[in-house]
Amino acid sequence: MLTALVDYDSGNLHSAQKAFERMARETGTGTVVVTRDADVVARADRIVLPGDGAFPACRNALYAVDGLAEAITEAVETRAVPFLGICVGMQMLATVGHEYQETAGFGWVGGQITRITPADPALKVPHMGWNDLVIDTPHPVLEGLKTGDHAYFVHSYHMVVDRTAERLAHVDYGGDITAIVGRDNIVGTQFHPEKSQATGLRLIANFLSWSP
Repeated sequence: MLTALVDYDSGNLHSAQKAFERMARETGTGTVVVTRDADVVARADRIVLPGDGAFPACRNALYAVDGLAEAITEAVETRAVPFLGICVGMQMLATVGHEYQETAGFGWVGGQITRITPADPALKVPHMGWNDLVIDTPHPVLEGLKTGDHAYFVHSYHMVVDRTAERLAHVDYGGDITAIVGRDNIVGTQFHPEKSQATGLRLIANFLSWSP
């Protein structure tokens, strides 16, 4: 089994690569490759799309790599390949983003990417650091995780979902902040699982073993 960790010059993939390789070894779930080759992505059994930075810049960088976004779309929409988006990679699942300018997402999870506006003005944006997950909807990728488990966040925008059933978990940061979304063969985390210690490693292991 081949898991493709998509490299489109949007962040440092070193820690993500190490975390996915470690859990692939521990779970016996095949090989992890970091790639920007559309042909490799097209034949992958699982796809992971990370993303650091601004939504429009990440989307433009992804579509600038010849055939890469199209290969991801065909794999996810036509072949139902399990897909995990991380941070801005999760945000790109939404219908549209509103960071700096209106930017279309994949539209796989209906929702809007909007700026975090904590009710408590003492809470800073970006939302940076550890926060407790609140599990909203059971899902195989969340097996072994529970409300109160910690995850590591770094972001100023988050997804407001159209359908509450597609929000799998949230955190409280002066209001509800979407932490995990999912439907069918698609899941996304606003936090960085590769930086979230036991919580993140468990989620990665679950994703690598998941058969939607």
